[in-house]
Amino acid sequence: MVFSSLPFLFLFLTVVLLVSHILPFQFRNFFLLLANLVFYAYGEPIYILIMIGSILVNYICGLLIGKQSSKGGKRAVLVVGIVLNLAALGVFKYAGLFVGTFKDLTGITTIPDVNIALPIGISFYTFQAVSYLIDVYWQDCEASRNFVNFACYISLFPQLIAGPIVRYVDVNEQLVGRKETPTLFNSGVRLFMVGMAKKVMLANQFGMLWDTMSADPVAAGALGAWCGAIAYSLQLYFDFSGYSDMARGLGRMLGFEFCINFNYPYISKSVTEFWRRWHISLSSWFRDYVYIPLGGNRCGKVRQCVNIFIVWGLTGFWHGAGWNFLFWGLYYGVLLLLEKLVLGKYLKKLPAPIQHIYTLVIVIIGWVYFASPDLTTALAYLQVMFSLSPGTMGGASAVLPWLGMGVIGFVASTPLAKNTWEKVKDKPFMPLVEGVLCLAALLLCTASLVSDSYNPFLYFRF
Repeated sequence: MVFSSLPFLFLFLTVVLLVSHILPFQFRNFFLLLANLVFYAYGEPIYILIMIGSILVNYICGLLIGKQSSKGGKRAVLVVGIVLNLAALGVFKYAGLFVGTFKDLTGITTIPDVNIALPIGISFYTFQAVSYLIDVYWQDCEASRNFVNFACYISLFPQLIAGPIVRYVDVNEQLVGRKETPTLFNSGVRLFMVGMAKKVMLANQFGMLWDTMSADPVAAGALGAWCGAIAYSLQLYFDFSGYSDMARGLGRMLGFEFCINFNYPYISKSVTEFWRRWHISLSSWFRDYVYIPLGGNRCGKVRQCVNIFIVWGLTGFWHGAGWNFLFWGLYYGVLLLLEKLVLGKYLKKLPAPIQHIYTLVIVIIGWVYFASPDLTTALAYLQVMFSLSPGTMGGASAVLPWLGMGVIGFVASTPLAKNTWEKVKDKPFMPLVEGVLCLAALLLCTASLVSDSYNPFLYFRF
């Protein structure tokens, strides 16, 4: 993971923060743009041309939308811009899936396989670009005339790789005149270290348990399979929310305030609530730019159901080029509809612990589809989970060493630590404690990164 790599922490980030705070404000966005491009080129030296192309196309389309006098002209430019954005995303992300599926269905083997490496972050910056064009068309913001500022918006390195999805209307004023205060910088450092600790000290540990159990679920048995699925659920949360915290922390260090992307989703009492707390920037993007334009809930129950299925089919497909992702999205579409139309009123009458257990079981099952390479693998894993097989790994003895980590993970996925901190943060000695904790987290994470090569980042592939 780029953010938790030592060259990024001790070289790139140090230089960027020092120079950006020394430079006069009028030069900071230009320097930041250069830093963004260097950051992306470090991981994607070839595909940086795709990003530059996206910046140019969307900058020009935004200006053209703003200059059109007729609504038809604006709409035509908007359609062209959206098509170009989604075409690039489609080619790089989905061409291999569609070609492979076509070959399987037709039996034609002469067509060559398509194996195109996915440009890192293309799903996120494409959605940012599309939201910008739509907002200009809706006149929610004016088209950017400052190319450097706009290019910074598309390529902003703190949230470039995996979000949160930032809208131009939310950062435009910050690009023009953000205030970089010591208080904001300090809060950014704290948030960054919290995110890094989530990623390195928690997500990586749960990932190793998931890898062990998913490698041979039959040998893991029912108990091992459930523990593996729970471990993956915690790994994904700490991995992705940790990245989001780091992105928001880096943003604050540079004077930006990004939206909250996670709000303790595992404390939810329903699937509906879960998706109001998980990947908030993506859920709100689909709500505002797909669900509401399709008619939302304003066109009757049947149309609302169709709209929900469309949104969740797209949500699943956005996450990955595999039919298991489409199934995963529709799985949630069905559950959300059931809660909205039937289950919701009964669910609210149940005791809170039962509501939590219901939600967690649904979510954990869903993550199996999400984590698996295909539907066949997912169904085989779920079959073991719901069997009575003891497996050959030793059952409880195989997962018992992970019990302590599991307790830490469950507690860390709740607002307990945050609420405790809010109660004591204003005490005289707490700034010192905060500094010591941040330094300790940095040292522990650094030691872990130096000594352990296991450092996957799940959302890079989405």
